[in-house]
Formats: sequence, C-alpha cells, structure tokens
Amino acid sequence: MMKNKLKQVVTVVVTFNRKELLKECLMALKNQEYQNVKVLIIDNASTDGTKEYINDLIDNKTFIYFNTGENLGGAGGFNYGIKQALKIGCDYVWVMDDDCIVQKDSLSKLIEFSDSVDDNFGYLSSYVKWKDGSVCNMNIQRTSIKSEIKDFSKNQKIKLASFVSLFIKSSVIEDVGLPIKEFFIWGDDWEYTSRISRKYNCYFVSNSIVTHKSNSNMGVDISKDSSDRLDRYFYAYRNEGYFYNKEGIKGKFYFFLKKNLHVFRILFSKSKNKKKKLGILFKGARAVKSFKPEIEYVSHNEKPSSNKGDTNEK
Repeated sequence: MMKNKLKQVVTVVVTFNRKELLKECLMALKNQEYQNVKVLIIDNASTDGTKEYINDLIDNKTFIYFNTGENLGGAGGFNYGIKQALKIGCDYVWVMDDDCIVQKDSLSKLIEFSDSVDDNFGYLSSYVKWKDGSVCNMNIQRTSIKSEIKDFSKNQKIKLASFVSLFIKSSVIEDVGLPIKEFFIWGDDWEYTSRISRKYNCYFVSNSIVTHKSNSNMGVDISKDSSDRLDRYFYAYRNEGYFYNKEGIKGKFYFFLKKNLHVFRILFSKSKNKKKKLGILFKGARAVKSFKPEIEYVSHNEKPSSNKGDTNEK
C-alpha cells in the first residue's frame, strides 16, 4: 500500500429511493482502512427523503451529495458521477450501487493489487457475494462474452464485470470515455468494461470482498418477472443487442441464440402477459438498428461544478 498511500480515490455511489440501504453503504465506506477517499453520492432525484435521511453524513468534503434533478437510470447516474469525479480530480474512481456493502479492507486490497501489477491495469473488480455469503450470481465476472469465472479463490484476468465495486484508473476513463448514459438501465456495465478490456489488462481481485444486498440472487428473467417490471426489459434487449453487435460475428450469433431462448421461455412459461412480454422483447431487439449513442469524454482539465451539497447540474 505504500506506493499508493497518497493516491486519491473518489467513490461514486448511485442511488434512487433506497435510503436505508444507501446509509448502510455509506457507513461501510466511512469505515474503510484506506482513508484518502472522497465519496460522491449521486441521487437520481429520489422521492423518499434520501437527502434528509443521510444529511448527517454529508460534509461537502468527504461525502459530497449531488442531485441529478431527474431519474437518469443507473447508466446516467454512473456517467454523471464519474464525470464529477474526474472534474474534482483523482487517481482512481471506485463505482458501486447503493446496495453494495464494502468490508473494511475492500479498497485497501484493490490498492495492494494495483501495486502488485505496477498500476498497469484498466479496472479491478471485487469478489461480490450475496447476503447469505454465496457468490452473487448477477455480478459474476466473465473472461469472454459467455464464459464466467469459475475459481473465486485466485486473481485472474477478466473481460466483463459489473458496476458493483469496480475500481478504474482515471487515466483510463479519460482514454476510453464515460459509460453510455443512453443505456438508462441494464448492460451499461458490460459495455463499459468490455470497452476498457479491449485496450487494457483488467482483473478480478479475489481478496477484495463486498456484499451485494440485492432482493434476490437470481438473474433477471422476463418470462418470470412481474407485470409492473416488464417495460424496463426494453432497455435490456436494446442494450444487449448493441453490446453484442460490437463483439463481432460471435457476439451477434450469441445474442441471436439468447433472444430466441428467451422467446422459448416466454412461450412455454406458466406466466401471464406472454403477448406483452414478446412484444417488449422484439421491440427492444428492433431498436438496436437505430440506437447509435455517442461516447462522451471528459478530463481532469475540466473545472468541477460548484457544489453546495445539492446540485442539479447536468
């Protein structure tokens, strides 16, 4: 840790209407061993009294609060937060959702690993466990578009990771740009980590452990999901289609198979709203052709926005 003890880390936490989990997340961050850290709280215009609930932590020096002014989704929130982190100035950006609970040494283990590879990496990804201590299935890193890591006891190179405890070099962000805010939700983390891993070595760090307090330890599945959550699947199929198209012939073929597998699951499931589910799936897949978002870039040279603990700057 000696090499990096003066390196500045800015943590970006994106939240929306989960004030209790957010406070638990922030308290865990407050207790980190590694102390040269600023924490940016990116609030996607929560309506549950989030700011008032965490107001005792906001000091505008270590814990800095931003209100985006509207719900930008996870993708928009991370785009916004990483942009603010680079404007403030830092060596590394550590990103996570509001239901990620870190251990005291989660960050120091990432710092130690960065030393061991002489700071030669694009991003580092922690070992994400679920509430019961098992591997969190939705956050398993991949070594290719379809191959998940199997051995969680060793450090290893990876190609894809989630935004649950992702540690990124600021210089890499300046090089590859920001997450695509137009994704809104789902797939933004895979697109972004894939974009980075095409140019840099990226690693799973086995002894940096965090807990993801998601509602369940199952992946999302349109064939089983409730009717009030169906509309968001449009983004899943559009964004995944965009991502897999960027991966060449293998990616396109993989998405074709995956899409048809989901059609099969819907048709043969016992759930209601089959017609609506199929409609959303095909609508999202068709939208890939017209979805052409531009990658946004930012650097340390840009001045930080004025912040009094509550800003609506876009």
